[in-house]
Amino acid sequence: MKPYKRSRVAIIGMGAVGTTTGYTLLLRQRMSELVFIDLNEKKAKGEMLDMNHGLPFLGGVKVWAGTYEDCKEADIIIITAGASQKPGETRIDLLKKNAAIFEEIIDQIVKINDHGIMLIATNPVDILSYISWKRSGWPHSRVIGSGTLLDSARFRYLIGTYKGIDPRSIHAHIIGEHGDSELPVWSLANVAGTPLVIPEEDKTDIFNSTKNAAYEIIDAKGATSYAIGLALDRIVAAILGDEGAVLNVSALLTGYNGVSDVYLGVPCIVDHSGVRELLDLPLNQEEREAFHRSADKLKAEIAKLSI
Repeated sequence: MKPYKRSRVAIIGMGAVGTTTGYTLLLRQRMSELVFIDLNEKKAKGEMLDMNHGLPFLGGVKVWAGTYEDCKEADIIIITAGASQKPGETRIDLLKKNAAIFEEIIDQIVKINDHGIMLIATNPVDILSYISWKRSGWPHSRVIGSGTLLDSARFRYLIGTYKGIDPRSIHAHIIGEHGDSELPVWSLANVAGTPLVIPEEDKTDIFNSTKNAAYEIIDAKGATSYAIGLALDRIVAAILGDEGAVLNVSALLTGYNGVSDVYLGVPCIVDHSGVRELLDLPLNQEEREAFHRSADKLKAEIAKLSI
């Protein structure tokens, strides 16, 4: 999809996720300007040069390696910088390291940009999105985490494989933390409005495979990159295209199924303004209790921080 107007996306952090996201955005020509920012300026320049050499096959996008100053005109600032998850680590294990990194990043952004949308992908993404909102002073609608969009995609893929149905036709949600306390909303899972009939034992296997997917990938190849790059591309497309798309991103909750003052992944309407609206899922009692446990877990971690 070609951008409907001149638009700029800045990516801060050119590791595996940032680089793959940039390449995906370039291939799909989501924006007219794409800038890479990294403490390792040589790495950002190398990625920029490599992609620029492919422009004769693509055209239409200006790509350069820049500085925080280039965030000034950015419509979307994607933050993927920070310590990455290592084999055996949980996303929460990264919190202290990445919270400190984020304070500096957010301060740099808000000095020069007061209109864009921050899209957070660094883990633990829900807490870092909350920190970014608090630190920036921006409206919460313009500070978005990647949330459980990727988890939901994994969930749909695994259900589709199990049922022999295209995963794009599966309607099923993972909500809550992008992490170990996330939960599947089996009560609302369906295909064309038809409830999914899956034995409980197989449901458990599908969800465990969903929840543990990142651990398996990190153990096998060191980092996740392709699917999260596609997930971030999908969010960017919804924003720049003013789609009003329903995506399971991480957003600030206020009385959502009884949960407030925390960022969690839930279905949201995403358009040019960022998160326009949250869709309040009618959870059953078991799901509601699990959702509250997920929120309580993250609130306990946030309480340990000085923000």
